[in-house]
Amino acid sequence: MSVLSVRSLSKTFGGVHAVNEVSFDIGKGEFLALIGPNGAGKSTTFNMINGQLAPDAGDILIGDKSICGLAPRDIWRLGVGRTFQVAATFGSMTVVENVQMALISHAGRILSLWRPAASLYRERALELLAQVGMADAADRPSRELAYGDVKRIELAIALANDPQLLLMDEPTAGMAPRERNDLIKLVKTLVIERGISVLFTEHSMDVVFSYADRIIVLARGRLIADGDAAAIRDNAKVREVYFGTGKTFQEASS
Repeated sequence: MSVLSVRSLSKTFGGVHAVNEVSFDIGKGEFLALIGPNGAGKSTTFNMINGQLAPDAGDILIGDKSICGLAPRDIWRLGVGRTFQVAATFGSMTVVENVQMALISHAGRILSLWRPAASLYRERALELLAQVGMADAADRPSRELAYGDVKRIELAIALANDPQLLLMDEPTAGMAPRERNDLIKLVKTLVIERGISVLFTEHSMDVVFSYADRIIVLARGRLIADGDAAAIRDNAKVREVYFGTGKTFQEASS
């Protein structure tokens, strides 16, 4: 059974088909990239899966359960983590407190705290920080962190609900080449170790072609290609959509 199944998903804005009959699956432990030029429908697809937008037609299933119509918090509690293109933490809290708040929310204890929140789930939060290489910064205020480190904290927060599926929207946006490769390498390691499935959007083709197990390509709201890096790199239709020529991805990046 697939971890995520998207079936004939469609969304229209003012007569414009932002997403048109899109279908795909993600298997357990699969690292799947969703790419496409600007306006292809990536963000709309992503936001429908996450519950921020309601589809006009189609269905989205986690396992065999439809999640259409569920709020993002309810989808999160089903084991779907999420990171955002622009990472943010609570700057007034320490690094470990940010992760503790995610753990407290996942446990449903936000409205029923009977002892100071700072004492709850600290050990588990420290374990998650260790997994993303940020344990040494646990008691630093989040506002002092470099942006690349904030991205790592966001990843620890996304792992707080022990997700079976992780949605990552432009995970390396705003990062230097070395930082983005380090972050994606870390995510790929966690995927393998924990068996998490990942759907991510990304504009950095070096990241996509180096790390994705499979790539799906959207253009004008439609799915136009689905395959491994070699198949997508050599797909004439994909090159036409991206470059308007027969130019290869290697030539475009040189």
